[in-house]
Amino acid sequence: MTFLASVVSCSCARLFACFLRLGSQQASPLQLHTGTSLTAKSHYEVLVLGGGSGGISMAARMKRKVGAENVAIVEPSKTLFYQPIWTLVGAGAKPLSSSGRPRAKVIPSGVEWIKAGVVDLNPDKNCIHTGDDKKISYKYLIIALGIRLEYEIKGLPESFAHPKIGSSYLVRMVEKTWKALQDFKEGNATFTFPNTPVKSTGAPQKIMYFSEAYFRKTGKRPKANIIFNTSLGAIFGVKKYVDALQKIIQERALTVNYKQNLIEVRADKQEAIFENLDKPGETQVISYEMLHVTSPMGPPDVLKTSPVADAAGWVDVDKDTLQHKRYPNVFGIEDCTNLPTSKTAAAIAAQSGILDRTISLIMKNQRPVKKYDDYMSCPLVTGYNRVILTEFNYNAEPLETFPFDQSKERLSMYLMKADMMLFLYWNFMLRGYCGGPAFLRKLFHLGKS
Repeated sequence: MTFLASVVSCSCARLFACFLRLGSQQASPLQLHTGTSLTAKSHYEVLVLGGGSGGISMAARMKRKVGAENVAIVEPSKTLFYQPIWTLVGAGAKPLSSSGRPRAKVIPSGVEWIKAGVVDLNPDKNCIHTGDDKKISYKYLIIALGIRLEYEIKGLPESFAHPKIGSSYLVRMVEKTWKALQDFKEGNATFTFPNTPVKSTGAPQKIMYFSEAYFRKTGKRPKANIIFNTSLGAIFGVKKYVDALQKIIQERALTVNYKQNLIEVRADKQEAIFENLDKPGETQVISYEMLHVTSPMGPPDVLKTSPVADAAGWVDVDKDTLQHKRYPNVFGIEDCTNLPTSKTAAAIAAQSGILDRTISLIMKNQRPVKKYDDYMSCPLVTGYNRVILTEFNYNAEPLETFPFDQSKERLSMYLMKADMMLFLYWNFMLRGYCGGPAFLRKLFHLGKS
């Protein structure tokens, strides 16, 4: 990368941060949230299911519309994690402590926090039931329940207790990935991608690139055979970035096997068994010195049989407005929806801005007109100081923000991924002041989208 390109890209990143900061001048510091009060109500104008990225962001936006006392979040977990950073934690590039904060510090002050899980949704009666046997009704419902890790692989999750196995998707396994990297001597370092939708679709291959860089840095590369077994038929879904990634794969002598799905782990023998999806029943056994597992994923159980779900169990929303297709006062955001997007934090940020406008119009008895621009992004970390910033739409077409070729590895994009995005997440996105880079994209491309 040329010096000029580096300067330009860094300047763009700073402008991005400055623009978002301007939009947040009225934001006050987040106050400690004490949780469910003794006088918790049984009805709210806006009820948010899920206290993750989308849920908290939307609660902050709804607080400004209807008042904090009229908004509640239903969420049982006490800690919120910024999971996109876990790949860096697994590679020893970030401490795990940088990824989490007490949920009490990030839920908007004044918004009711109902510390319980959702066990039933009844949109026909505008109410839900929680695990502590309470019924809560609503005028508007926002579903942001995320995605569930599923262990439909023989030998899991019990194999996670063994050394040499890690994962970028479980908080208790992230640091174990780093330990497996450090303890690696020689043999196969194997990385998997399941035959299901996953959140942060780039993470399974990001840790592979990190591992290769670590092996080179520590002199272990000649003794390491790096294998990426993916159930997909391509390394990525957008041709522009596929070409760039294939070049990296070839230059770094990485082995990528397509249509290979992990079906069993024999941790006592250090063996992983894969099925060829093109030839069902045909299997391959790979011995490993290190194994990074990306678990199959699916919709939360409470949604699978709910009236709000489609046939596959995902919240059935309009792909342009995020309004439910059958229940006009129900909305979906995040990984639990059937939007044909990559399930990433960047996509959630863009969705939150559109959903905010959709709900505003619905509250005024108007028809939603602003359409989600299909924005998706995945910063593909290709080493300890390089990122390919992929941005694209529903049709797998590039939808890039910056006025340079984003298919090239750049230090500036790594710094944005590793540091700036973490800052923006805690200080802007969760406060409802980050709706994606559409404005900047038009600015940098002279008004063109």
